[in-house]
Amino acid sequence: MAQERGSAMATRGILMLVLLCFTIQCEVAQAKHYTVGGLTGWTFEVESWPKGKNFMAGDVLVFRYLPTAHNVLKVNHHGYRFCTVPKGSFITRTGNDHIKLVKGMNYFICNLPGHCPNGMRMAIYAK
Repeated sequence: MAQERGSAMATRGILMLVLLCFTIQCEVAQAKHYTVGGLTGWTFEVESWPKGKNFMAGDVLVFRYLPTAHNVLKVNHHGYRFCTVPKGSFITRTGNDHIKLVKGMNYFICNLPGHCPNGMRMAIYAK
């Protein structure tokens, strides 16, 4: 009888593990990738996205740009508003940067001279 209980518990544990893996896989499969920009820069090209686009936490922005001409910094609201780089900001420079959105506001700037003040910044809300 004890052996049957142990077997049932093992089976239940395996089922729970399979269910957990399936749940994780479903969440990953639902994340979408959105391309921002091209070789001329990663300016926010909303024309290519549906009007009123809703982003979800886990969606990925793919910033494409010439790496010698731009960069991407994930900053806080202050950094976005004033085009500054707060301490601890995340920076990428590959020209093919994949950045996962977190729940809430996500702010991005290019901090090369003149770029952010002239519009090379974006703010995205993810549900």
